[in-house]
Amino acid sequence: VQLVESGGGLVQVGGSLRLSCVVSGFTLKDAYIGWFRQAPGKDREGVACISISDGSTYIQDSMKGRFDISSDDDRHTVYLDIFKVEPEDTADYYCATDPLGVSCLRGNWIGMNDWGKGTRVTAST
Repeated sequence: VQLVESGGGLVQVGGSLRLSCVVSGFTLKDAYIGWFRQAPGKDREGVACISISDGSTYIQDSMKGRFDISSDDDRHTVYLDIFKVEPEDTADYYCATDPLGVSCLRGNWIGMNDWGKGTRVTAST
């Protein structure tokens, strides 16, 4: 199983950004894929989760309003859109798999299975 994140970089506060997670070696259609982030000096936290089988999405309460998750099954890709970027969004962003969805939906990174290496987002003022 391989997950590769991309799309990170320097983004101005107030701007938008789309992160991508390409998944290979994994049956994507029945899985849950989650996005997590870890800011410098802070714990990893859940951002959003998507069920590939039915397309249902879940955004963690603290992230609602500025984040969106979607998928392109043909491209084996899950996206995370960040709107109105804030300085607090500076972090390494990771995608991860969860076959059952329990951890993903709770934003519990400990229960996630396979991880990508992350992509760094830096909000600039």
